Amino acid sequence: MLSQKKEHPKVKLILHPRNKHRERYDFKMLSKTCPELKQFVKLNDYGDESIDFFNPEAVKMLNKALLMHFYDVIEWDIPTGYLCSPIPGRADYIHYVADLLGRDRKSVPKGKKVKCLDVGVGSNCVYPIIGNKEYGWYFIGSESDPMAIESANKIIEANPLIKGVVEIRHQPNTNNVFYGIIKNGERIDITICNPPFHASIEEAQAGTQRKLKNLKGKKTDKTVLNFGGQNNELWCEGGEKKFIHTMIRQSKSFSNQCLWFTTQVAKQTALKSIHAALNSVDALEVKTIEMGQGNKKSRIVAWTFLNKEQQLNWFNPKK
Repeated sequence: MLSQKKEHPKVKLILHPRNKHRERYDFKMLSKTCPELKQFVKLNDYGDESIDFFNPEAVKMLNKALLMHFYDVIEWDIPTGYLCSPIPGRADYIHYVADLLGRDRKSVPKGKKVKCLDVGVGSNCVYPIIGNKEYGWYFIGSESDPMAIESANKIIEANPLIKGVVEIRHQPNTNNVFYGIIKNGERIDITICNPPFHASIEEAQAGTQRKLKNLKGKKTDKTVLNFGGQNNELWCEGGEKKFIHTMIRQSKSFSNQCLWFTTQVAKQTALKSIHAALNSVDALEVKTIEMGQGNKKSRIVAWTFLNKEQQLNWFNPKK
């Protein structure tokens, strides 16, 4: 027996106005674009078409369908157990940082002359796919995991849209964020990062339990990470706070080579220490941008070492 049918809002106002995923998933349309998705689409308890978000394969196939339908991806896959990033949230991040780049200009700067560094690009290459499709930006993806690098490069090779405008750089030292990646004299317009949230595998698994409880409304014995994730994707020593503090310290060394540094911050409790760290390195401007993603809220912290005149002249440097 079906539960009483839910009334869903036509538009998810919590997402960025330019986000292509503000409406509910149209599974018929997505299955037509990606027939492999069809086998995972079922009626839920409310009589709505959906997928089992407990099932990693179903989640991965939904992502593939979204990337194919909205971002012209031809081939896309990730190794078993690697992070399968929810597409709407990743798109939100790209659109908000685009607004940041276009803040003092008539429009968002577009084209491959705009260079974005994705810190920890992962095996899925999602941020470069979305950012290039939406704005035509050139992407550098840093990554320390050899299998993730191999996977990201396979995605790039298989998709003409991003081939030649996305490059993957190996980060040999997991204690570094920008050192070993940004080259001498290289100009980066903006950096993005979805840092490891947790300080241990136990903390990551506890977080997964909370996520699954939100999805189903009850506790489950399943400990599978339904969105996947390896060590350097979900947890690291010191967790999100330590990772971001390292990023902030190292950003100072590239203060004149980058217009905006940004990172996603999952834990609101970390904001106070993050802002204190930015103050200690003399960041000239700091912005906190709130984002809504599904059952949780997140935010972007952005900072720059450039004054207003330097920011305005960044894309039109004086000769």
